Amino acid sequence: METSLPLTIDRTIALPLHLQLAEQFRAAVLDGRLQAGHRLPSTRDLARQLSVSRAVTQAAYDQLHAEGWIEGRTGAGTFVTDVVPLQPAVRRRTPHPEDPDKRLLTLRPGIPYIAPTPDPGWRRAWREVSTQAPPRGYDDAAGLPALRTALAEHVGRVRGIACGPENVLVTSGTVHGLRLLLTATSQPGDRIAIEDPGYLNAVIAAQDHRLEIVDVPVDEDGLRVDALTDDVEAVYVTPSHQYPLGFRLPVARRNELVRWARRTGALLIEDDYDSEFRYDVAPLPALAQLDLDRVVHLGTLSKMLSPALRLGWMVASEPMIDRLTAFRADAGDWPAWPMQAALLAMLRDGYLDQIVRRGRRLYADRRTHTCAVLAPYGEIIGQDAGLHITLLLPNHTDDQALAAQARAAGVVIAPLSEYRRTTPGPPGLVIGYATPTTPDLHHALTILTNVLSRR
Repeated sequence: METSLPLTIDRTIALPLHLQLAEQFRAAVLDGRLQAGHRLPSTRDLARQLSVSRAVTQAAYDQLHAEGWIEGRTGAGTFVTDVVPLQPAVRRRTPHPEDPDKRLLTLRPGIPYIAPTPDPGWRRAWREVSTQAPPRGYDDAAGLPALRTALAEHVGRVRGIACGPENVLVTSGTVHGLRLLLTATSQPGDRIAIEDPGYLNAVIAAQDHRLEIVDVPVDEDGLRVDALTDDVEAVYVTPSHQYPLGFRLPVARRNELVRWARRTGALLIEDDYDSEFRYDVAPLPALAQLDLDRVVHLGTLSKMLSPALRLGWMVASEPMIDRLTAFRADAGDWPAWPMQAALLAMLRDGYLDQIVRRGRRLYADRRTHTCAVLAPYGEIIGQDAGLHITLLLPNHTDDQALAAQARAAGVVIAPLSEYRRTTPGPPGLVIGYATPTTPDLHHALTILTNVLSRR
């Protein structure tokens, strides 16, 4: 028996007529008004009932047939299918609350000041990119050749590393470079030494690669080489501005570390953290300039321009770069051409050097103010470089509770214990002074000193 369809046409809405019919048909099946086996009117009869063209009803039936809701039986007509497609699950979207940190002042380390409007150098770089046609096909897995040449000149000039473009690989930042290196060169169970306290993302990367992490203590001269064991395959180190304590690895300790690596065959992974911003002397030469066969150097734009750019570089021996390039060519994982082209324009234009000079002046003033405000509340270390200082507190202090109190008062700050793993040490606060505007920095420090006064 032919079933009367509960269908209507609304010519005032934008949805095409055949899709209106298909939608109403599905609803009738799902709520039980139409059931498996019900015979449907012909497209001609349905068109006459609804005062539409037969093309409309035919298109609706074609859509429903393709989705499996109806089937045609030769000589008998069109029927609702015996097996009705499963109704799609209703996904209830949970509204994501706004990140509460966005409403707070932040003194967390590692994020530079970013002006609310782009400056002329930034705009020039992107105008230059916009005049270029993109590469035909895939670009070089190691990075744009011209950019690698420019980066080799840059790290030679500002970091003292004698290298050529064959020693440079363009990355998406320090952590990306580290993960690429670990993926291509390590095996699960290999041992890697990491500073403690140290960079948590490096620890996470090593854990993700199932490496055994050896915590190495840090003193006022950085990573303690005498605490290294000869059975580790790699060492992750921040010699320019130890993260988070802020110490630098002096020349004698650097020489000791390289001699140890030559003797044991271990790979030294140099995170060139905060090397651009020194306020006492010129930046120290990179560890990699001592031995590019034993050291892999990781640099990034995140502190000069913005972490959001996801752009950096690796400097290593030519065999290591060739090995990583071959691996990455298979993985298809390298920075997009427009970003690389923009960085090349910034290097050629001198814009990167300009940003660093401007940043040194800005951050030096902020560092001086931050140290002056916080000096009465503890011992300040790491103030000679970088974008943060560390405030050491009395041993009985709960730095995580202090951070929670500061957050409740409107300021996000990092407790030093957040960076420790197994090596004991005093509590403290790691205080970044780069991110806020100058008035916001002053306000945030006022809030923080109120919290410290109540401890």
